[in-house]
Amino acid sequence: MEWGGGRRSGNIEDRRGLGPVGVAGGGIGAVVLAIIGYFVFGVPPETTMNAVNGAQQPAAQEGARGQVTDQEGQFIDVVETSNDDVWGPVLARHNIKYTPPEAVVLYDQSTATGCGTGQSAMGPFYCPADHKVYLDLAFWKELETRFGAKGEFARAYVISHEIGHHVQTLTGASDQAQRMGARGAESGSVRLELQADCYAGVWAKHAPEASGGKIAINRADIEDGLGAAAAVGDDAIQEQTQGRVMPDSFTHGSSAQRMKWFGKGYDAGDPDACDTFSAGTL
Repeated sequence: MEWGGGRRSGNIEDRRGLGPVGVAGGGIGAVVLAIIGYFVFGVPPETTMNAVNGAQQPAAQEGARGQVTDQEGQFIDVVETSNDDVWGPVLARHNIKYTPPEAVVLYDQSTATGCGTGQSAMGPFYCPADHKVYLDLAFWKELETRFGAKGEFARAYVISHEIGHHVQTLTGASDQAQRMGARGAESGSVRLELQADCYAGVWAKHAPEASGGKIAINRADIEDGLGAAAAVGDDAIQEQTQGRVMPDSFTHGSSAQRMKWFGKGYDAGDPDACDTFSAGTL
């Protein structure tokens, strides 16, 4: 993936180096975060609640906003900006006004969010309460070593998937998914996650043109994206961690499903192809 000449908007909030935070006593923030962890990532609510309730009382945390100087931060800035450049005109063609996420927040270990205390163990996530994407860059190492997903485009797929959740907030798909339930092979959670995978494919289709050719994505990059989608399928993770596959507890979809919907988005380049909620077969 070539991205060095891509536009950077500076929509980054850099909290790295500020140290981890927690929120004592849990409360509403802990409950919201537990719901997000369960609904979006499949993290058991008790895991999140225990982590939050055992943390220390934080001070308000806000990082530097704007341009970042390190290569990892600049890469994220380019991918986030590219998503904005793609989704603005794409959604306009569907009579939906696109507004960018409030920021992509880079942090270490844990951080305060509008949904409670975010933990790096949850992986990258989008908080609908504050419209921000949260990312501990240590996840990139886990993506490679634990999931075997290598290459910069695998990282771009993850970022674009999370921004896909922001798009779903704008379109109302997130509310639709919540009404359908949070677990199971046909659940609202699975349909929401597969749609976000599809949206990542839509972004990949349009990114080169939207950037004026300053971002280049080739077939090998798409294969890296498909590999990342397969690596984080519910069945692959369950087999790795539990030694067995339990479809009734799926939250994101199988490896085959995640690859399928990312591919559908890339091939069509149209969010209409990403209607997982009406799909008879996921």
